[in-house]
Amino acid sequence: MSDEKQPVEQSSVAETAEAPAETVSAEPASAEAASAVLAEESDPRTHRYECRSCGFVYDPDEGVKKVNIAVGTAFADIDALTFRCPVCRSKVAAFRDIGPRTKASGFEENLNFGLGVNRMTPGQKNVLIFGSLALGFAFFLSLYSLR
Repeated sequence: MSDEKQPVEQSSVAETAEAPAETVSAEPASAEAASAVLAEESDPRTHRYECRSCGFVYDPDEGVKKVNIAVGTAFADIDALTFRCPVCRSKVAAFRDIGPRTKASGFEENLNFGLGVNRMTPGQKNVLIFGSLALGFAFFLSLYSLR
């Protein structure tokens, strides 16, 4: 009986030896995608900055037409002596880094709560909120058709 168990164990060892080789080949693709997202999050030139006085958000992907800041200008490239918040006229020191656009808002430890809503970006939350309001309004109007 011990002779019969040995071939079975050897085949299971051979299968387990082959399985990691397959997963290793799949890891570089996911590692490249993860490194691309991590590079965007770690590059401060792509981060958005929020004015602590009024809540204005400076996004380098949008620029600010009101004060002639071109699209793609990083916050670090803005002249700290002449730049003021377009809304409340606060200085550059009043702005704080809020991360890239793709980052979910909130504290990292709270992102796993809230039925998945905490992992949504602010834009996705707006679509969810206003979309549900529009759907509720459409349902309300459809009650008139019951007459």
